[in-house]
Amino acid sequence: MTHAKTQRRKGITRLFAPLRLCVIIFGFVARCNAAAPDPDAAATVVVFNDADNASVCLAGYYAEKRGIPMDHLIGLKCTLEECVSRAEYESTIAAPLRETFLSRGWWKTEADLVNGRVDVSTIRYVALVRGIPLKIAATPAWEGDQSVTTPALNRNEAAVDSELAALGLNTRQISGALENPCFKNRLRPNEPPPPWLLRVCRLDAAEPATVRRMIDDAVATEKTGLWGFAYIDSRGLTEGGHLEGDQWMRAVAADLASHGMPCVHDSAPALFPEYYPISRAALYFGWYSGEVNGAFKQKNVHFLPGAIAVHLHSFSAGSLRAPLNGWCAPLLDMGAAATLGNVFEPYLALTNHLDVFEQRLRAGANFADAAYTAQPVLSWMNTVIGDPLYRPFKASVMARPPKAAAEYAAYRDGALLWAQKGRAAGEPALQAKGRALKSGVILEGLGLLQLAAKDPESALVSWAQARRYYKEDADCIRCALHAISLLRESGKTAPALALTREQMKRFPTAAATARLRVIESELAPPPPAPPSSRQ
Repeated sequence: MTHAKTQRRKGITRLFAPLRLCVIIFGFVARCNAAAPDPDAAATVVVFNDADNASVCLAGYYAEKRGIPMDHLIGLKCTLEECVSRAEYESTIAAPLRETFLSRGWWKTEADLVNGRVDVSTIRYVALVRGIPLKIAATPAWEGDQSVTTPALNRNEAAVDSELAALGLNTRQISGALENPCFKNRLRPNEPPPPWLLRVCRLDAAEPATVRRMIDDAVATEKTGLWGFAYIDSRGLTEGGHLEGDQWMRAVAADLASHGMPCVHDSAPALFPEYYPISRAALYFGWYSGEVNGAFKQKNVHFLPGAIAVHLHSFSAGSLRAPLNGWCAPLLDMGAAATLGNVFEPYLALTNHLDVFEQRLRAGANFADAAYTAQPVLSWMNTVIGDPLYRPFKASVMARPPKAAAEYAAYRDGALLWAQKGRAAGEPALQAKGRALKSGVILEGLGLLQLAAKDPESALVSWAQARRYYKEDADCIRCALHAISLLRESGKTAPALALTREQMKRFPTAAATARLRVIESELAPPPPAPPSSRQ
């Protein structure tokens, strides 16, 4: 009997008790299926760790929220550690899942799966719930493995998510990466994705309560759409091996701006500086620091419910259990609903191409589809963290947006008018709407457009108007920082210093005032201490 068949048979025994437990605990889920089923929910399975009560409960909660069928819940008995050996992965995760997919009729194959790949599949999405291991450690030897020709890629450690995406291939080769046939929609027009490909995401974070909040935010945000500011942090690179990553960031900023989302784009080499007021944030894309730094260091960041935040770094998801480790866990802990990361060194070209991810997401794709369209390889280091079915911009094109999004919708309409018919059409519309709604959002966004159009004087006027309309100190200070930065770049030190001190006086206790104090010390450094007199 082959190793795979043996593991499959053992998997039946292992799964029986957990699945029976699922029937008892999650019986209520059947009631959710009385309504018209969501095709994506019907094509989703939820995988949890049966040895972890929090994992069991979160799986049931997510299935209820999304109307996922009761028999699409799969309990595994695996370690609670984030990192597993290759042997543990095969015996406690991969083999039981293969057996379940086959025994429940979700997969069909003309040959034994040991010798072939899946030919038909009714499952497209897999949600791994907190408690399922995150990554697979390197192994020195593995039966059937082969070396790859590129030495740097001749590695066999991987993210559990990315490895499971290719579960339907059942290959014994584990070294190197596997080309993703869905990357950048490289399939021919109207050609369906290969049935063996699974879009695997994880509902995971440092605390179970954070995962529950991520689920709630995703489901609620879909009903109204994700409205807010985008913050893009590129590095101003013009050459070198990392240029491609900076080009992604700039493309993201340009695409969002051209489609009507107010976008704050920092192209300085450093991150958004410490105490910079990142508020009203719907999207964040930045790089490249190994640990939380800059504006995120003090957690003085306001993510809107449903926000998606990605910081590109080789080890951004080295652990999800520690809220201060890397970037993924901290961003989720600060309020983001979803993120992308890497568990080991992936190399830049093999990470998620963030420009592709943003474009697909903004066009209405769900989180899983957007992530896997942007992912060049499988069986590698990439992890996708968030509700796979989340469509943040599903409702953002509504003819009548929710009242809470009126400012953002009005800005979008004016910005689109600017993009399609020129500044002469868009600028007056934005000015009129800004005054009518007394909207700092619209006028701050208008100033950003005017700055991009190389009209700094008009931008300064718009930001001054925005400060008069905004009520929150973070918003007012951010608009002031736009203006201060522009004045400094123009060599107008005195007006920049005056505006800095004006804002410090107006908001003496605001967190972002610490940033103003730094600027004041740069613009007007204290005089040097007098030399000490010695007899």
